[in-house]
Amino acid sequence: MIGKLYRRLPIAAISQQADKAVSEFRHIVRIAGRDLDGKKKVAAAVSDVKGVGMNLAQSLLTSLRIDGRLRLGSLGEQQISQIENGLKGLDKVGLPDWMLNRRKDLDRGTSLHLIGSDLNLIIKEDIEREKQSGSWRGMRHSLGLKVRGQRTRTTGRKGRTIGVKKVALVAAATAATAAAAAAPAAPAAAGAPAAAKPAEKKEEKR
Repeated sequence: MIGKLYRRLPIAAISQQADKAVSEFRHIVRIAGRDLDGKKKVAAAVSDVKGVGMNLAQSLLTSLRIDGRLRLGSLGEQQISQIENGLKGLDKVGLPDWMLNRRKDLDRGTSLHLIGSDLNLIIKEDIEREKQSGSWRGMRHSLGLKVRGQRTRTTGRKGRTIGVKKVALVAAATAATAAAAAAPAAPAAAGAPAAAKPAEKKEEKR
């Protein structure tokens, strides 16, 4: 009887842990100021943070020894805090510099990685610096045109679309031209008999 109880204890403990994991599953997990879907796998969910791609997320999880195939909602608080701290200091995790998005920063002189609102802010500052310096890129930014040498003959139009209405405009212009050409012809035809009457009167006088 005692042997049977000892045999059942591990099974009961496993079932309790499973029930605890299911009960603690979170469908929304907040990391780096963003609400992430807890039903996604960890690598895919972390890559939803602005400034973090799939390769960077996989490398971060590998360095933290967290299985990227797990669901984000099943992770504990300690693992979530490890991921968040790793995202805040990716330059200190041990990743190579070429994986960071801010190499040799002008202000600090070091390589770092920015995410979320910090990334948006630094991009705006870079664009404003280009505009103030009067560089070609700054001029293109100020004019709202493409910057990286793309073609702009048929793309990059932000104003009113013309190509869609071109056929209708051409047809309307043709109809207006035809109406304008036909309008002077009618008075001329109506005035022809009036011009012939004075000639007849002249012949009668003779």
